[in-house]
Amino acid sequence: DMLLAYHDRSDGGLFATLCEMSFAGHCGVDVDLPGDDVFAVLFNEELGAVIQVHSSDRMQIDKILEQHGLGACTHSLGHVSISDDIVFRANGEVILQDSRINFHRAWSDTSMRMQALRDNPDCAQQEYDSLLDGNDPGMHVRMTFDPAEDVVAPLISTGVRPRMAILREQGVNSQLEMAAAFDRAGFDAIDVTMSDILSGRETLGAFHGLVACGGFSYGDVLGAGGGWAKSILYNARAREQFEQYFNRGDTFGLGVCNGCQMMASLKEIIPGASAWPRFVTNLSEQFEARSSLVEIVDSPSIFLQGMAGTIMPIAVAHGEGRAEFTSRQQCSDSVVALRYVDNYGKATEAYPANPNGSPDGITGLSSEDGRFTVMMPHPERVFRSVSNSWRPAEWGEDGGWMRLFRNARLWLA
Repeated sequence: DMLLAYHDRSDGGLFATLCEMSFAGHCGVDVDLPGDDVFAVLFNEELGAVIQVHSSDRMQIDKILEQHGLGACTHSLGHVSISDDIVFRANGEVILQDSRINFHRAWSDTSMRMQALRDNPDCAQQEYDSLLDGNDPGMHVRMTFDPAEDVVAPLISTGVRPRMAILREQGVNSQLEMAAAFDRAGFDAIDVTMSDILSGRETLGAFHGLVACGGFSYGDVLGAGGGWAKSILYNARAREQFEQYFNRGDTFGLGVCNGCQMMASLKEIIPGASAWPRFVTNLSEQFEARSSLVEIVDSPSIFLQGMAGTIMPIAVAHGEGRAEFTSRQQCSDSVVALRYVDNYGKATEAYPANPNGSPDGITGLSSEDGRFTVMMPHPERVFRSVSNSWRPAEWGEDGGWMRLFRNARLWLA
């Protein structure tokens, strides 16, 4: 538990290693290089690593390294700086110094130029310009509830486990995480394929909950979710099944990623969903897989009750996540449940904080009565704390998104 940071020395040598650590930590460093050959020290790419430790742990760490035969090849390099500069010294004299931002922009320049040629050049420029903000607070959370509170514990203890349809189509790949999340929330998660519905092997009448999962349905061809919806709308048996399910007052549904695109295309048969948008190709023109900050908006969604005002990270993985409204009026009429926000907590359309370019950051919507919710990000992939690429240190086993699944079970109670 003494290591604060670690980076191997490889391409670019010690110079690139220290700069990249500074970029990641959003802080300056002040380095005094050992030896007389500055270029050999800075740019050789032989095996090595840089570690950051507390000064109070230094003697103990030196002792551990010595015990493992690494004492002779260990060197003290410098310290994190209060200023935002990256400074390299040799024998106490400054040989190279500039702001972290300028170094970072130089480091990112080639990538930005390649991205501008390959993808949407406006998005490439937005990402590059975001480096100019030296005060960016970085990823954070703002919780309006306790993620450790198991609000359905009394219901689970009764042994009653409502049947939950984990619906998937060819190519969907998130059904196992989705089943695990609903299982943990107290449901009996049942694997249901579209071929089960189309053939009549399975009916939705036996279920109170349904979730359309995400992944790469139909090999992630363009408009895959729309094609999935058409297999329902233009099949008499399937359409009747879904229409009856949506119109029952004791049912609820969730659509995620491809499932979001699919359910949004079924809005004509979902009560209170007429203002839902289409979901089309990301403005960046690329598949986006990242951890993004979202704000939970006050809405009637049964999944998000008691969570409004929360800002926390969520997994994103989609190529067609941009909400497209036919008019500003349709956008105003939609019941928004989730928005992308920047690191200051403000709804944003700027890339990459908004990975798909949706207007007003919109990435999740609810039906008017709250029973049906669609969203592009993947809450099922981060319902456990350890599944998050970054999380607050105080989170226990359950991540913040576990509450979404428990809320569904609470609603059925």
